[in-house]
Amino acid sequence: MNQGYLSVRNLSKRFGKQAALQEIELDINKHEFICLLGPSGCGKTTLLRIIAGLEKADQGQLTIAGRDITREPAGKRNFGMMFQSYALFPNLTVAENIAYGLSNRLSKSQIADRVDELLGLVELDEQRNKVPSQLSGGQQQRVALARALALSPDCLLLDEPLSALDAKVRIKLRREILRLHEKFGMTTIMVTHDQEEALTMADRIVVMNQARIIQIGTPKEVYEKPNCPFVADFIGAISFIETEKQESALLAIRPEHVQLVRGDQDKSNRAIVRDYEYHGAYYRVLVQLLDSQDHPMQQFVTIDLPSQTMANFNVKKNQKLMFNLPPEHVIRFDSTASIAVG
Repeated sequence: MNQGYLSVRNLSKRFGKQAALQEIELDINKHEFICLLGPSGCGKTTLLRIIAGLEKADQGQLTIAGRDITREPAGKRNFGMMFQSYALFPNLTVAENIAYGLSNRLSKSQIADRVDELLGLVELDEQRNKVPSQLSGGQQQRVALARALALSPDCLLLDEPLSALDAKVRIKLRREILRLHEKFGMTTIMVTHDQEEALTMADRIVVMNQARIIQIGTPKEVYEKPNCPFVADFIGAISFIETEKQESALLAIRPEHVQLVRGDQDKSNRAIVRDYEYHGAYYRVLVQLLDSQDHPMQQFVTIDLPSQTMANFNVKKNQKLMFNLPPEHVIRFDSTASIAVG
């Protein structure tokens, strides 16, 4: 197996009787942006902390650029770490927070130049003399990011850095992190439970559940070609359908791929509208499937309809609809596969 720039081999970790990580194998390329994605308790933060040197694995090996760092302390790994809480020093100014950790590596003039550069990059030069309590959440996040970048780390490790921010600030700072990642040419690993963050930011997503890696792939791969029902259900909205004709298969389809049709065509599915939500550019419609005698079944499908389509079909609650599942968009799993998340 070819090793990546950062390589994790056969890594396991337990806390008492609880398995936190089991036989993790992962290769990360230089300059790659990786998201560790999964539900709470799946092991993603433990993996990040072991990579950072803040936790010790029970077994396994870590290498970077071919150098074994398994037993190296965190201070010798040259990794920048940014925590969910930001962990800023409340009594230090913005400039002092960013400069913290540079005093043993650079001269005073070099530190001043580095702090000026980073303040410019994160657009906080006018806030340099303020303490964290005088800043907004988004500004504090940028200070923490600048501090993590101050030492020009080989890897930037981010532990749910955006989870405490409101939606608009979160979107803005996603772009900020990506801009700095590209500018510095770093290798970045970010822990998140937010599927949208992973889909919009990552070069590759590492999906985790129950202490194991379930799938690794590009955002498009894990969204369009999930390897199991858990991944399909965790990343994006999806409907699972058990069909009478294909008893050995569990079918799944994303809501944007379901097609409404007019009239009762031979291959169309019949359903009745149970509810819908307005999402601005589209409506999310929940329908209940009907059998061949038009009796409701205990199966439901979610359909995303552009507002214009919603109007054209005059969709209302308790209305009967016909729809098709385009074969090229249907995902098939073995019917015994588990859907459960967590």
